[in-house]
Amino acid sequence: MCMSTLTSHTEYLDSLNNVEKKKFSQKIKIIRHLYVKGARTNADICSRFNISSPTSMGLLGELMAEGLVEKQGLGKSVGGRKPDLYGLRNNSLFVLSIDMNRFSTRMAIMDNNNNQITPIRSYSYTLPEDLTGLDTFCGWVQDLIETSGIDKQKLVGIGLSMPGLVASKEGDSRTYLRTDVLDESLQEVLSRKLGKPVFIQNDVKSAALAELRFGQAKGRQDVLVISIDWGVGTGVIMDGNLRGGAAGFAGEFGHIPLVENGILCHCGKRGCLETLASGIAMVRAAREGIKSGQKSLLSKLSAEELEQLEPKQIIQAAQQGDQFAINLLSETGVNLGKGIAILIQLFNPELVILGGNMAEAGQLITTPIQQSINTYCMAQLRESTNIALSALGPQANMMGATATVLENILEKQLEQAR
Repeated sequence: MCMSTLTSHTEYLDSLNNVEKKKFSQKIKIIRHLYVKGARTNADICSRFNISSPTSMGLLGELMAEGLVEKQGLGKSVGGRKPDLYGLRNNSLFVLSIDMNRFSTRMAIMDNNNNQITPIRSYSYTLPEDLTGLDTFCGWVQDLIETSGIDKQKLVGIGLSMPGLVASKEGDSRTYLRTDVLDESLQEVLSRKLGKPVFIQNDVKSAALAELRFGQAKGRQDVLVISIDWGVGTGVIMDGNLRGGAAGFAGEFGHIPLVENGILCHCGKRGCLETLASGIAMVRAAREGIKSGQKSLLSKLSAEELEQLEPKQIIQAAQQGDQFAINLLSETGVNLGKGIAILIQLFNPELVILGGNMAEAGQLITTPIQQSINTYCMAQLRESTNIALSALGPQANMMGATATVLENILEKQLEQAR
């Protein structure tokens, strides 16, 4: 198995007989297992796939010879000698991971063990509804690949995490970068332009997948991942699986209407939670307060700087003791807590993970969220739910985009080998 076979091409698989296809499938399953679970013993692999120890050792030996797997220390002994652990080698496979928000784009190349191979590149790019600026975006991607110094044959795909309504199975976005006038999906357009398989996913679902595979949701059954950034969204993990819903749009938590005849939301409705509890809402309130004469560290900003204000600046001011900024975060947290209380009563999760850039405010936002949940959620439900900040930080979306690519690539290989 060479690196180039881990792509969407079928020529290699077509050349295999049934016995060879079975062995190929077994090796792909082992790679996927080691990617998701980390280093494992031969006994664990035998038990997981119901194969004999000699068969497993033979497959591991081939994967080691092919440069995909290596020994990674010793496992726990169950009596006698400690067993060898087998894991994926660093730099075996690469994914170009892209994290888009409404006003900027970050990208970097990651390997199969979530190591960041290149520095993160950031670009100012306001997401359009159409394909405006797509060629420039593709130029950024191609430049990163060309200057990365990696073996391009090991680059198995490109993962794109983006906000809005994303139909990941169809590879299309219904909110931004829409391809309405074309016969191709966004995924197909990007794959054609970039010459690599591309997979797209909603940003919050990317973060939720990262939490499920590598974060605090790992090994848990019922978890909600709340992303608090410019907007607000939810990733739903039920029965240990990430749920997308019928069209893939599940979790549009920010667009639950909470206020009659409230502020107009960018979705077209009025009074959505996102107009009260999001980065956009907090920045709007900050601008209005500063213009009306509120005293704050933010008052030092020029009119131009105020128009370019970002949530992180408000968080930084609050962390320096600025009462105006603290109040903005508190109001945001109270409103967000009301919405989360509704979700807890609907889903009864064991854990709610708070992520996104605004979660970096820490207790300045988690305390009012928890107080609001205490007020608005039934005691029996809230007492069985823990609230935690994401330990993955700002890398969650990129880790999720990487996982989306690798899991899709490996699943496609298994389908083709059947």
